[in-house]
Amino acid sequence: MTLTEKILARASGKTAVTPGENVWVDTDVLLTHDVCGPPAIGIFKREFGQNAAVWDKKKLVIIPDHYIFTKDTYANRNIDVLRAFASEQQLPYYYDVGTEQYKGVCHVAMPELGFTRPGEVLFGTDSHTCTAGAFGQFATGIGNTDAAFIMGTGKLWVKVPETMKFIFEGEIPPYIMAKDLILQIIGDIGVDGATYRAMEFAGDGVMRMDMEGRMTLTNMVIEAGGKNGVIEPDETTFAYVRERTDHSFEPVFNGRNAKYHSVRVYNSGELEPMVAKPHSPDNKATVSEVKGTRLTRAYIGSCTGGKISDFEAAARIIKGNELKLETYVVPATTEVRRQLREITFDGQTLWDIFEDASCHMGEASCAACLGGPSDTFGRLNEEEICISTTNRNFPGRMGSKKSQVYLASPYTVAASAITGVITDPREYLPVTV
Repeated sequence: MTLTEKILARASGKTAVTPGENVWVDTDVLLTHDVCGPPAIGIFKREFGQNAAVWDKKKLVIIPDHYIFTKDTYANRNIDVLRAFASEQQLPYYYDVGTEQYKGVCHVAMPELGFTRPGEVLFGTDSHTCTAGAFGQFATGIGNTDAAFIMGTGKLWVKVPETMKFIFEGEIPPYIMAKDLILQIIGDIGVDGATYRAMEFAGDGVMRMDMEGRMTLTNMVIEAGGKNGVIEPDETTFAYVRERTDHSFEPVFNGRNAKYHSVRVYNSGELEPMVAKPHSPDNKATVSEVKGTRLTRAYIGSCTGGKISDFEAAARIIKGNELKLETYVVPATTEVRRQLREITFDGQTLWDIFEDASCHMGEASCAACLGGPSDTFGRLNEEEICISTTNRNFPGRMGSKKSQVYLASPYTVAASAITGVITDPREYLPVTV
């Protein structure tokens, strides 16, 4: 069996499962946030009773992150609903806005908090829950009704997906980031090329990545229609997890005779910096093909591109340069925001590098990645042409439907912010980084 099949077999109490088979799966962790949490809670109360208790309060994690720093009354009401439910259920893992417990974007906070453990099953009411597959677990997004059912029972009926394998052989060039890899893949197979399939990433190019790079890969499998993304765990995985939790876990690995839907092999040394042109993540182009395209804004943030390693990459290029684009910097979590003020590059903190370049510095949240209310930080409210480290570029995704969004790596976004047009990051990077 593949890694995904083995996890689902164990979670369903079976010795083996096959693609296409439907099984009842036990949930290790259920995640929700301020957008989908309130409707899921409403369905739970309707179906299980107003006074019903969740199946296991230690397995339910609620992290508000989407529409946080806004005066919008409906967004604020969602937080009130979460707060009341967490109090009523006495939930230990509710990370409230306006408190020291607030964390920021759930998909980056979950690993920081030790909830992404190898071999486990994580369901979340957000399509980018698949990010956690980087830790060798089955992680996927679900709807509000499914979440309500898990709240009451701890189980979910799941069809076992086939697995597509993507192998990157050889050392990845220093000007290439994980974002380039996943944009290449999505461009190759299309936004429906992995529909209801697991996307597994392998090869020495992938396994040399740190956990944040791996998270970028698995985060965007949903943009190809994938059910889940996954990477076989190794010592890099174990070290990261053990530093953040003492919770026990049992890793799972691919079987020797695992069967895949398909296998694609890439030569890492041949990779080019990539972008996804408006208005789809699979509308791929190499940076050299669109070099010189006019831009009006740059955005560095989100669960895909707001991790500390993303900001380290951007700062490496931005330091000492004047920016021609209005540039927004939005850390994914409060921990990342703290690190921006502590980590230095050439004797200067990352925060100071961005501030000296006149970047707009935001609070930890999803911010403009999902558009949001009109007062959302960084929202595209005009006919902007934005280059962004986020994960989607559909019309209106980051705000105005009149805007255009190019998706790219932090290196490419930073280089483009300096020139005002799409720019190859190799122009600002040394041979080795």
